[in-house]
Amino acid sequence: MAIRTQLFKSKVKHVGIFGFKELYEFCYNWVMTEIEPANFDEKVYSEKVIGDGKNIDIEWEFEKILGPYFKYEVKLIFKTIMMKDVEINRDGKKIKTNNGEIGVEVTGTLVHDYANKFEDGAWKAWRTIYEKWIIPGRIEALEGKTISDLDEILIQTKAFLDLEGIR
Repeated sequence: MAIRTQLFKSKVKHVGIFGFKELYEFCYNWVMTEIEPANFDEKVYSEKVIGDGKNIDIEWEFEKILGPYFKYEVKLIFKTIMMKDVEINRDGKKIKTNNGEIGVEVTGTLVHDYANKFEDGAWKAWRTIYEKWIIPGRIEALEGKTISDLDEILIQTKAFLDLEGIR
């Protein structure tokens, strides 16, 4: 059976002006070009209208193959609370955008032996030896890469939200 180790869980929150559609497209395009996931699935997309606001929940799941033995799995959750459509004046032009609260949470797990190559009989005992004595440096490097990639998603998202709020 594959071994899963959660390495990363963090989130960013923004209250104020932001373009939800633009943020969604930015994050999707960034993940597709920078992470280049093997599988991508939008597991949840729900909207709930509350008065003149809207709560939106979106959950993405994707994975990146890091070789024949390792991959990382990611869950990315967007959650808006009381998001409203607003018009703002930007550079003398009226622009339709959104105002409210948005949170983006990223959880990442490194998966060892995702293809179950060490699952059968005698090979199962070799997995511990393989990971403890042969590839510990590789494991450490891939853990670092996983954390770095997932942290970068949040850094880029926060930068986007900060820019949207300023403009």
